[in-house]
Amino acid sequence: MPSSTGTTPRPPIVVLCGSTRFWEQFTEAALYETAAGRIVLAPGCNLREPHPLWATPTQADRIKHMLDNLHLRKIDLADDVLVINPGGYIGESTRREITYARSLSKPIRYTHPAEGDERG
Repeated sequence: MPSSTGTTPRPPIVVLCGSTRFWEQFTEAALYETAAGRIVLAPGCNLREPHPLWATPTQADRIKHMLDNLHLRKIDLADDVLVINPGGYIGESTRREITYARSLSKPIRYTHPAEGDERG
C-alpha cells in the first residue's frame, strides 16, 4: 500500500541460516518466504557442490572465510532470521550465526524444533 509520500513501504527482510547440506530446504524456504512478501537473503554458494571457484583446498578455505563474513553482513541487513534445521540439526557455523543475530536482537525462527543446546 502506498504511503502518503507515494512510496511503498519496504517489505521485511529475512535471512536464511543453516547448513548447506539442506540446500533443497533453503530453496523451499526461500519460495515460501518470498510468497509471503519478504525479501530473502540466503547463502549464494553451496560449497558442497564442486565448482572451479573452490576446486582446491586453498581456494575453498579462502572463499569459506569470505562467505562466513558475508553472511554476517546479511544478518546485519535482515529484520529477522529463519534457521533451516531439518531434524533439529544446527551445526557450528549456524550456532555462531544465531549467537551473532541474538547479539543484534534479531528475531529468530526455526523450520523445525531445536534442542535447548541448539545442536538438535
